[in-house]
Amino acid sequence: MAATLPAHSLETTLNMAERSGSEGRRAAVRRPWADALFACVAQLCAWLTLALLAGILVSLVGGAMPAIREYGLSFLWRSDWDPVENRYGGLVMIYGTLMTSFIALLIAVPVSFGIAVFLTELSPAWLKRPLGIAVELLAAVPSIVYGMWGLMVFGPILAQFVQQPLQVVFAGVPVLSELVSGPPVGIGILSASIILAIMIIPFIASVMRDVFEVTPPMLKESAYGLGATTWEVVWKVVMPYTKTGAVGGIMLGLGRALGETMAVTFVIGNMNQLNSVSLFEAANSITSALANEFAEAGEGLHQASLIYLGLVLFFITFVVLSLSKVLLAQLKKSEGR
Repeated sequence: MAATLPAHSLETTLNMAERSGSEGRRAAVRRPWADALFACVAQLCAWLTLALLAGILVSLVGGAMPAIREYGLSFLWRSDWDPVENRYGGLVMIYGTLMTSFIALLIAVPVSFGIAVFLTELSPAWLKRPLGIAVELLAAVPSIVYGMWGLMVFGPILAQFVQQPLQVVFAGVPVLSELVSGPPVGIGILSASIILAIMIIPFIASVMRDVFEVTPPMLKESAYGLGATTWEVVWKVVMPYTKTGAVGGIMLGLGRALGETMAVTFVIGNMNQLNSVSLFEAANSITSALANEFAEAGEGLHQASLIYLGLVLFFITFVVLSLSKVLLAQLKKSEGR
């Protein structure tokens, strides 16, 4: 039988607990300023974040004002960028930024999904942890290292074993021949997109793996017990339960792709002209143009145009994040139903 406490010991314990509670209440009464101070500090941090965001926006608009007055919204679809003639348009950079990010997502999302499914549903126990750590370590590689590897190793491989065979296969085909045209030098939109995809895979895969793991085991075991396959469990049980977190991970990867600078600068070609719609055509992005030209741009329309590009990138990122918030809100509302 379990030992029981003597009556005096139980009374002593109750008295100690009562004294401790009364002392805590008195301490809270004696220090009302602590909660007020904590609330003020927390509110100050929130307002500081908003102030920094507003300061960045105001500085971008102020710096870009000469270009805004000169070109207005036509800057967005003007394709000429000529510092010698002092004529500027941001279409090439905007196109390069959006196209590389879009293709990178098309590559990274299925690969990240496969990694997450393997780690959560198929991987043996001895391989799950080291493989997960290896995927996460890809995020620690500096972007300039990815750029150097892409320029010196991946680019020549892409040109020799992908672009040249595709040009032979699609020769004379009206649309496909244009998509693979261009000199086989290994730099361009597709090369930059693949490097971006490799860089954002760790972020998307890690988030997907974490959200897949929060699926209640009872749901998956019930589905397996009813005879469902692994794919059916993942697609009909895991994905509906975790789609909000998976979309959040994809948006995180898209934000990283839009703002990447050095890796894209190495492999995109940094050409401010659009000669064709080829995936292997050299192009430019907003971040690459800023990295290459801002330090040498003199005061005036050139510098203002570069700042205008930064403002456009700020707006693109804001729109993407806003759309992701709306999408996540809709997903949560549908889950609530």
